[in-house]
Amino acid sequence: MKLQLAIDLEDIQGAINLIRKTKDSIDIFEYGTPLVINFGLEGLQKIRTEFPDITLLADLKIMDVASYEVTQAFKYGADITTILGVAEDQSIKDAIKAAHEAGKEILVDMIGVKDIENRAREVDEFGADYVGTHTGYDLQALGQNPFEEFNLIKNNVSKTKTAIAGGIKLSASEEIKKANPDLLIIGGAISTVDDPAEAAAEFKKILG
Repeated sequence: MKLQLAIDLEDIQGAINLIRKTKDSIDIFEYGTPLVINFGLEGLQKIRTEFPDITLLADLKIMDVASYEVTQAFKYGADITTILGVAEDQSIKDAIKAAHEAGKEILVDMIGVKDIENRAREVDEFGADYVGTHTGYDLQALGQNPFEEFNLIKNNVSKTKTAIAGGIKLSASEEIKKANPDLLIIGGAISTVDDPAEAAAEFKKILG
């Protein structure tokens, strides 16, 4: 199991500072969608320049023109980028092809997908590197969590690695261990606490 830190509500210097504090415990750093919107891929490039050896995921949530957008993410320093599971089949296939030709990876984000089981099987056949459940902020506010959907995904893939995201806190340690995702994605439970380094280390312990 790897640990990914989703960095969303920061400016670029804030993201750099957070990476410095947590890099001993984090396997993958996510340049979140709000950063993409506010600072573009130039911000990603600044982080790559500052940290040439970390693994960076650009959360572009691609929906169309997949080959181009994937290629741009990697050009600016990403190792992994995301495409939405609700995108057209051809877009997902194009994203995977472009990523693999570049020696990089694709995570298919299943946010908004209605038929989780069927789409997970299709994504598995397409050859994605990761497929992940994602309970967005809007549904977290209604009390939803990602574990039930995650289990549907995990039970319907055989080749693709699994990821889980969506308001997960340290108090869910037993659920995390039971779910056993390949990639655990944590945001505010690390980035918004008083001691992000300590929180990251505590999550790392859960991974074993």
